[in-house]
Formats: sequence, structure tokens, C-alpha cells
Amino acid sequence: MISALDVLNRRQLCAPSAAKDLKLRMFDLTDKVAVVTGGSRGIGRAIAISLASQGASVVITYVNGEGPAKETISLIEKTGGKAEAIQFDVADASAAQKAVADVAKRLGRLDILVANAGISIDGLLLRLKDDDFERTLAVNLKGAVACAKGAIKPMMRAKRGRIIFVSSVVGEMGNAGQTAYAASKAAILGVSMSLAREYSSRNITVNAITPGYIETDMTGELQNEQREAMLTGIPLGRPGTAAEVGASVSFLASDEAAYITGQTLRVNGGMYM
Repeated sequence: MISALDVLNRRQLCAPSAAKDLKLRMFDLTDKVAVVTGGSRGIGRAIAISLASQGASVVITYVNGEGPAKETISLIEKTGGKAEAIQFDVADASAAQKAVADVAKRLGRLDILVANAGISIDGLLLRLKDDDFERTLAVNLKGAVACAKGAIKPMMRAKRGRIIFVSSVVGEMGNAGQTAYAASKAAILGVSMSLAREYSSRNITVNAITPGYIETDMTGELQNEQREAMLTGIPLGRPGTAAEVGASVSFLASDEAAYITGQTLRVNGGMYM
């Protein structure tokens, strides 16, 4: 039996020079171009930073808050990475599709799309307003699909691409008071599997990740009782970090994940199995 470590060691031994040995790293994304929607804060920011740390040039998108977007770019550039930001609302499907396609035209390629932008308007079903339901679907589902549309054509021309949808553990297990959010995130999983079947022949992989309880600004607002209640349902006994979600995305975006498509990677500490 040949282990992954054996394979890595053989690659190092077969390298023609010591210089190339030093450059060898897992999940290398050098010269790749990535778009991360909703990349100005939280999980989206961590994803952008992770991709940039592996060598990708990252374009983050935001709808409001130019300040946080600039802060994300600054964090990436301080470590030698490349990043820029563009503004649009993913709920505007035509604008979202065009904006993603324009990135590919302007930069000459688009290798990675991470559809991360999302909102949650919580409330019990009987109190859920139709407009809130529609807005949730427009951002979380329709917006993600529109961005994928914009990415697929340049990826087809290149005969290579990585599309990664950020869903949620709630889309798999449900949660009281989050009917709209759960519906949108569950639908994303069906979209991911369908697109994986449609475009695998063009060497485009499509996968989803479902983060569980992740420490972000939003979860930081939870009361201690709420926090403790959530932790009791997590076998690892702690919340995850945004950086751990970012690392999972970098893996799925890399050559090491070239034979993975149509899958859901659960980053939830065992919260849902």
C-alpha cells in the first residue's frame, strides 16, 4: 500500500532541482484567478485569504460596506498576495452573471468561483413575510446560480474550472425558525450535483461545503445559553473557525481535488453526520 506521504516524497525526489523542491506545496494555486462572492468579511474573507495564501489572484465581491472589502484586500496584500474588490448585488441575476464573466475577460481567465454570498432572515413560518422569503432565495440560490452561469463559459473554453458553493449544515438538517434559509441552502446542494454532471466532461468540478457552527461576527452575538446549547450537539466540542472553512475551499480548488466532483464537504465538527 502506497501512502499519500510516499507519493509526496517521490514527487520531491523526482524534482529536477532543489529550487523546485522548495516550491512544492499542497494546494498550490499559483497563477490561478478566483472570484469569492461576499468576500469582505466572515467566512468569505477567510476563504479569500486562504486562496490568496496558496498563490491565487483573488477578486472579492461585496454589496455594501466598501471599508471591510478594502480591509480584506489589505490583509491579503500584507502577506504578498493579490486581491481586488468589485461591487454588485448577487440578487440582481443579470448583473451578477455579467460581473463574473467580466472578471474572466479582464484578467484573461477564471479558474475558481466560490459562491459564498448569503443572507439569513430568520423567523417562524407563520411570521415569515413573502418578501423576506423571496429575498433569501434571490441572494442565496438565484444569485449563486447566476454567478455560476458567468463562470462556466470561460471555464469551458479553458477546459478546466472549480466551482464551490457555500451551503450550510442547516440545509442538510434544518433548523427551527430558518425555513427560508434552509430551503435556499438545501437547493444549493441539488444545484451543485446537477452542474457536476453537466460539466464534468469539460474538466469542471462542482462541489459544495456545508459549514456548521463557525465563529464569526454573527455567531459572536449569540447569548451564552445559545452557544452552550449548540456546543452540546457538536462531538468535537467547539465551534469551527473561518480559517478552517477557508482551508477546505482551498483543497477543493486545488489539483489535489481534481477527482472530486458533485460532493458535499461537511465542515461541522460532527454536528451532522
